[in-house]
Amino acid sequence: MVSYHYPPFNGSSGVQRTLAFSKYLPSYGWEPIILTVKPKAYVMVGDELLRDIPGDIIVERTMALDTTRHLALKGRYFQWMALPDQWVSWMFWAIPAGLRLIRKWRPKILWSTYPIATAHCIGYVLHRITGIPWIADFRDPMTEIDPMTQKRAPGNPALWHTRSAVEQFTVKRCTHAVFTTPGAQTIYAKRYSTIPKDRWRVISNGYDEACFKDVEGENLDFLNPADPMVLLHSGVLYPTPDRDPTSFFSALAILKREQKISPSTVRIIFRSCGFREHYQKMIGLNGIEDLVSLEPAIPYREALIEMSNVSGLLIFQGYPSNPAIPGKIYEYFRSRRPILAMVHSEGDTAKLLQEVGVGTIVPLDSGVLIAKGLLEFLHLLKNGQAPIASSDDIQKFSRKLKTKELAALLDSIV
Repeated sequence: MVSYHYPPFNGSSGVQRTLAFSKYLPSYGWEPIILTVKPKAYVMVGDELLRDIPGDIIVERTMALDTTRHLALKGRYFQWMALPDQWVSWMFWAIPAGLRLIRKWRPKILWSTYPIATAHCIGYVLHRITGIPWIADFRDPMTEIDPMTQKRAPGNPALWHTRSAVEQFTVKRCTHAVFTTPGAQTIYAKRYSTIPKDRWRVISNGYDEACFKDVEGENLDFLNPADPMVLLHSGVLYPTPDRDPTSFFSALAILKREQKISPSTVRIIFRSCGFREHYQKMIGLNGIEDLVSLEPAIPYREALIEMSNVSGLLIFQGYPSNPAIPGKIYEYFRSRRPILAMVHSEGDTAKLLQEVGVGTIVPLDSGVLIAKGLLEFLHLLKNGQAPIASSDDIQKFSRKLKTKELAALLDSIV
């Protein structure tokens, strides 16, 4: 399993997918071998998730240099040094290490995971040299084109063309391409219409029941039931159309001016949102410093405790990310807390919320409609009427069940 993100990496929920697969695959008759990077390749590390790696799993950690940190001179570097991503140097150590692992352990299948494109490059080379079947896991689409504006993502032309080339040889040579949402699979099925339909698979993200069991019944000190209602967004936001809280801040300002909310009735927490200076400035311009607080990152299990104890949870997902579903939403479901979802009505996130029967859904880009929806949401919270996910729906998204789906795919290949 070729994965850049693996403990002790800290700073993204993406690490949970590979970690859970590696933890639960032995339950279904598969022994994972992890090919990843040495800890110094990561910007942020933490020891908490290391305890979730089973002691008998083989983990091979190789060198990988971050072009922007390790190879830049006064912050400058040649563009080709960061194509298809800034960890391209990982290939020079990972491919020889992968070949040594293959000679020693004779694996039945190769698996690599994006959004680190270099991981698919490594998987591709190992597959071409050895002929071992290869599964390419796409946690996000590698390239995207907005159907309305025709804008490309990534916007940098050189990066676009390089990622597009990696994407093409990946989907054409892999045995199966796995996606986390139906929308992403649809994009690739249309883009590569000549590829057999049975090459595509969807295995969604999920939550790890074992982690929730570890923290069940615990409370954070600052979450007092006597306090105002607390709404939480946990994780990174971006000042771009797909996860931009600008309209939400405007909605809070509107409701505050109309005296429909106040610091005595509601408090908003943005946990580890990133872009702190940018959002702090926006909060000040809207005059809502007494409503919104930007809080630092906390360990993963503490983050789960916080999710499970607040009044409600927030999701931001705009039109450009319609084919994606934030990984945190499955943990939100398991937290059994109501959700205010600022999402596009036709996106996969909205469809999932409607399928599960939870969430107050409003558009991300309308302060007026967010204000109206937020008032309705707070009313439901106050009266105990906001719906939460049922136990049956929650269980559908357990990481162990998702690993069972992956194991079934592995079995079918063998």
